[in-house]
Amino acid sequence: MSFDVANLAEKLPCFTDHDGQVVLVTGGGSGIGRSIALRLAAEGMKVAICGRNADRLAETVRLLESRGGKAFTCACDVGQPDQVARLMESVVRALGPVDALVHNAMNMSFAGVDDLRLETWEQTFATACRGGYLLARQVVPAMRDKGRGGIVFISSVGAQRAHLPGLPYDAAKAAQESMTRAMAIELAPAGFRVNGVAPGGVRSRDREITEETLRHPHIPLRRSGTPAEIAAVVAFLLSHQSSYITGQTIYADGGTTAQLSPPGIFV
Repeated sequence: MSFDVANLAEKLPCFTDHDGQVVLVTGGGSGIGRSIALRLAAEGMKVAICGRNADRLAETVRLLESRGGKAFTCACDVGQPDQVARLMESVVRALGPVDALVHNAMNMSFAGVDDLRLETWEQTFATACRGGYLLARQVVPAMRDKGRGGIVFISSVGAQRAHLPGLPYDAAKAAQESMTRAMAIELAPAGFRVNGVAPGGVRSRDREITEETLRHPHIPLRRSGTPAEIAAVVAFLLSHQSSYITGQTIYADGGTTAQLSPPGIFV
């Protein structure tokens, strides 16, 4: 069944052109970021991960190395220019110039207009947008020199369909998608691509993903997604198989954003 395939996806290499390339995955300590790191390592990439929780990063590295992958980890707040600069220097020393960037780090901040604090708003945008820009600014020169490379921003269905409450998370993700398009157009002549992946409801905290834990009657496919399914889209977008795709955000959401309302409302 589809959820079984999703659980196996990070163990099934599909894109031989990834072999030996260096990728940086932000927010790689858990959930979708961890699964992206595991999948890209399975594809033969040398993986660097960063985040704020050292214990979670260490667990991802343990899982990755237990499967034969190569990994490097560094704690980093991607919204801070000095920390991003140190991160990139460390990654290059450890693994070499970065061939691909996956910006997954995000503050899961959901608040309404009345109770949203300005500090929360600014921190959320700092991670999603300022962090994305700072990271891209660091990796672009090496990609330009090679004439190839890839950047993937992890967005959300909240960029198109509001959560309730959804500020500032939804606003930051919408801004990040706009940045994806603008950056893709600017960098296309240099020979590399910028895209996004927008997950819908993803089940990432269960120790065991089963048909029962994935069941979700309000999603058209009638189930939540898994981190491995999002990671599979990332692997595709960074591969030569997607060579004519840039400036796009792929919605991996089980049909959520295509649906006007949950089943039964207009029946």
